[in-house]
Amino acid sequence: MSTVDTSTSPGARSGISEAGGRAREARRTPGLVPVTETLETTERHAPPEPPASPAAPPGRQPWAFWRLLGSELGLTFRRPRNLAMLAAIAAVPVIIGVTLRIVGGQDGMGGIIQDVVGNSLMLTFVAFSFLVLLMMPVAVSVVAGDSLAGEAGAGTLRYLLAAPAGRTRLLLVKYLNAAVYAYAVTAVVALSALATGLVLFPAGPVTLLSGSTIPMAEGLLRILIAVGYVGAGMAALAAIGLALSTFTEVSIGAIAGTVVLVIICQVLRAIPELGSITPYLLPTWFTNFDAVLRDPIDLGALREGLVVFGAYIALFGSIAWARFSGKDITS
Repeated sequence: MSTVDTSTSPGARSGISEAGGRAREARRTPGLVPVTETLETTERHAPPEPPASPAAPPGRQPWAFWRLLGSELGLTFRRPRNLAMLAAIAAVPVIIGVTLRIVGGQDGMGGIIQDVVGNSLMLTFVAFSFLVLLMMPVAVSVVAGDSLAGEAGAGTLRYLLAAPAGRTRLLLVKYLNAAVYAYAVTAVVALSALATGLVLFPAGPVTLLSGSTIPMAEGLLRILIAVGYVGAGMAALAAIGLALSTFTEVSIGAIAGTVVLVIICQVLRAIPELGSITPYLLPTWFTNFDAVLRDPIDLGALREGLVVFGAYIALFGSIAWARFSGKDITS
């Protein structure tokens, strides 16, 4: 055979290769369609998946709010600083009672000292008179001012907000926690004074400021009313502390701001020329609990005080919500 017969041109070789490649491809995938077409066909003919039932958000689960509040209260009442403040406040009525017991036997003593020496229940009202204007507000300011600023300073506020509780719900929990502590402070003063008075002084009918006498059981009821009133005043102060707490990440700033505000109000009340603004100052109404020592009880004075407390709670609660709901949390 000649060379011409056995040689093959490049074009021929290319055609043979293409034909062979198509033949091999046909042998590899006999009767199959391209993969893309198979996927599209599968998606087109696949039965639709049933819609997933919406799960209830974790923040909307029953009792979630109360569990969060219970956790917050547990942290507050287990904190050594808060317990130390309660212990210090409870010690003051004891000191007052012992002091009055010592000086009460001296001649020439009258007025409030004679009232306490004559009946044990009066020590509760005397203790409120001493503590409601400064020491009790300081204790409440510490918890309220630390509520949000403390979380921000410790870097835990953003983790609380990462949970589906919501800012409004978290703010409400923080306020209720401070309000409960405010009532705890008030109750501690009353119980300590009542126990000290029953130990050091005689118990019996109570002589009121109006000169009339009421049974001891009614005197205890009036103490309970006074506790509710003073606690409401401390809860109004807690709203101020909470509002200041939303403006800073340093808790000592919110605490000091609340205490300084109380002190400034006391100074303004002491200036006779500023008597026109006295009714608008919160501490002015703290001492209206003495309305229960009238016969009958001065319900008008108690009602006015409660209205003022409610107005302060609404005002500073709105400020706290407006600030906290749009605040950027960076720590």
